[in-house]
Amino acid sequence: MNSSLPNVKAVFLDLDGTIYLGSNLIDGAIDFLNRCDEQGVKRFFLSNNSSKSVSQYVEKLDSLGIPCNSEDVLLSTHDLLSWLAKEGVERTWAIATEGMCEMMMASGITTRDDDPQYVVLGYDTEINYEKISKASVFLHKGVPLVASHPDMVCPSPDGGLPDVGAYLAMLKATTGVEPKHITGKPNPGMIMHKIEELGLAASECAMVGDRLYTDMEMANRAGCVSVLVLSGEATQKDLDESNLEVDVVVDSVNA
Repeated sequence: MNSSLPNVKAVFLDLDGTIYLGSNLIDGAIDFLNRCDEQGVKRFFLSNNSSKSVSQYVEKLDSLGIPCNSEDVLLSTHDLLSWLAKEGVERTWAIATEGMCEMMMASGITTRDDDPQYVVLGYDTEINYEKISKASVFLHKGVPLVASHPDMVCPSPDGGLPDVGAYLAMLKATTGVEPKHITGKPNPGMIMHKIEELGLAASECAMVGDRLYTDMEMANRAGCVSVLVLSGEATQKDLDESNLEVDVVVDSVNA
């Protein structure tokens, strides 16, 4: 993919399915990032995957040969923490990984509270029965639910894996409870604060990702240039059958 899209001064890049699949870099990802650097296009990594902390993402990207710092990584967990702060939430029962729990606790929010204000659902790759059974009890008692993002599957080289959307379906089947709020993509706030911080117009930024209902939907809501890569979840057939308008469609960032 050509990094010199007209008038684009910053790109927001999804990770899973766009830059890598599992532990494997997508062909051409490094070359594309290098072209961005050479042409002065600012790049940020964006992920709804709340299973890792910012430091874990920085470490993973570094291990793949992609230098970055914590300011380059924007997660659905950041959006979730902002929402919890606005709601005055300090006590939760979290279905979440240790990495996500560390970010929550660093913000002064408990994650294993016996009197929670909210049940928080993240992409928990360390999920166990105690977490979901206790969450179900709280939901039956009327404790509201908030989720970090809506993704149904997490892309992998072997096919889609159950993500937060699948967990939400399980909790609804068990308790009948719908989340009060879902953060992360496609909420435009996930990137608008960075766009404003950069002093750019949304039209000067591009969102590059592999999902229609999160990446492309957020690009449309924010007013960014939308770039769909077909290296992850979405297919050309999915796009043809959707009502979404996408500015650019490429096989991958290597196109």
